[in-house]
Amino acid sequence: MTQEELDALMSGDVDIDELSDEEEVASTDDVSAENDAADEDASMLEANIKSATLPLPATDENKMVHQLDDVTKESEEKASEIFDIIETISNDLMEKEESLSSVLEVLNSNIELFEKLEKKFPDITTFTTQLALNQQAFEKTEGSIEALQNSGDAIMNVMDIMQYQDIHRQKIERVINVMRALSKYMNTLFEGKIDDEKRVSSATHIAGDTHNDVASTEDIEALLAKFGS
Repeated sequence: MTQEELDALMSGDVDIDELSDEEEVASTDDVSAENDAADEDASMLEANIKSATLPLPATDENKMVHQLDDVTKESEEKASEIFDIIETISNDLMEKEESLSSVLEVLNSNIELFEKLEKKFPDITTFTTQLALNQQAFEKTEGSIEALQNSGDAIMNVMDIMQYQDIHRQKIERVINVMRALSKYMNTLFEGKIDDEKRVSSATHIAGDTHNDVASTEDIEALLAKFGS
């Protein structure tokens, strides 16, 4: 009871019986609202439980073997593309190495020539300068060839590592074969002598059942259609 209601009651403007009736109605409304909220929470909880426990529909996104087949196919295709790229890079490195080897032969020949000229004409500084320049070029070319060779070795290591991708693909294919064999075995295990179309329809309620909440034929067909979609 609020202060205003108390003042009105003391002054005689409000009947205590009417005030009690209003409070009872308000209390009833509050209880009803609380019950409605509790029912709504229970319905939401039940819906969440059902959605969490029901199996996923048998779509292409959820079929396990279907997904594994896609993984092995895409993995093999991408691995083949990677091998092609690596092979192209390796061939380019070999060509560059051969070209630099030819340059190295020319530089070595120049060094031998300028060494002879320097000894024969020690007063001519041009021979000494060119000898030093060719020696520097020879060293840089040797370093470049060594770098190309190291890159080639690294590419070979990458190709060796990529071989594991094929092993992983084979493991996945082995899992697929086991799953398919189990599926066929289970299908054979549950085979019957009578076609499903010729079977007697199942009873929806049997004496002794503890509940009467039975699903209709339409409900079952709708559920099966949902799972099979």
